[in-house]
Amino acid sequence: MGRILLTGASGFVGGAIHEYLSNSSTHKLTVALRRPMSSLPVTTTLAQIDQIDGVTDWSRALLDSDVVIHAAARVHVMQESSTDPLTSFRKVNVEGTLNLARQAAEKGVRRFIFISSIKVNGEETSLGVPYTACAEPAPADPYGISKMEAEKGLMRIASESGMEVVIIRPPLVYGPGVKANFFNMMKWLYRGVPLPFGAICNSRSLVALDNLVDFVVTCIDHPKAANQVFLVSDGDDLSTTELLKKMGRALGKPARLLPVPSGVLTLAATLLGKKTLSQRLCGSLQVDITKNRELLNWLPPVTVETELDAVAKDFLDKHV
Repeated sequence: MGRILLTGASGFVGGAIHEYLSNSSTHKLTVALRRPMSSLPVTTTLAQIDQIDGVTDWSRALLDSDVVIHAAARVHVMQESSTDPLTSFRKVNVEGTLNLARQAAEKGVRRFIFISSIKVNGEETSLGVPYTACAEPAPADPYGISKMEAEKGLMRIASESGMEVVIIRPPLVYGPGVKANFFNMMKWLYRGVPLPFGAICNSRSLVALDNLVDFVVTCIDHPKAANQVFLVSDGDDLSTTELLKKMGRALGKPARLLPVPSGVLTLAATLLGKKTLSQRLCGSLQVDITKNRELLNWLPPVTVETELDAVAKDFLDKHV
């Protein structure tokens, strides 16, 4: 039974991975955290790590580890506070990641799974022309650049050390406890606020938290995942209008959507300094997961409707 070191277990994605692996009898688990969690299963070991950067000592956390799942990161935010965002992202996402990977390779870790981001590919696709795992990276912001640089560094370490690397680039992840724009949309739908998103004909890939966790777990031991890059999604792309309708159904509150043309929304958002938000609501971003099916025989086990029902239940239980 191999031991897995998981970073980022207090985060949205890392927390879900932690919950799944904590209930698994296949692997022992070490979680690296800044502060102790309220309770840990007897099969889980805590390794306290105060910060993640280029000089962090991972020796205790890596003890007896066979696999590392690196979900910790300085995450992308809509309102950046740093005066030098790229340097701040590089400190954690590049220097911190590669420092951990080098020490993992030296300790004989077999596989290093890196939770990256679709932002490595870019911000937008043409309708019907999805990103693929082999597409040339084109990150457009400091967060995406830092993830790309980490990926390149990991592949160099893999080629030099023989440690296997798996890179996973999810798009928007949603599930119980989701925050930010997804949460705000649910709040507005529940309150019956009319929204001007009834005529948007874009297409966006999302990934349910349960599907992402399932894919990560698949990559722990699958021999064909070694040294591969994967994009992951639900395999069911939706327009913003379709997503809001499904969210309203899950909440039991039919969406009140006004058919405002997307061009008008884009112009208004640009004038208000919200161009990035407009792109997310009106633009397309699709990913192709054919590689996952053909190489790993993986298909998303959870439907969009099932995950949205879980999200809605969590929202209603906690916020209504």
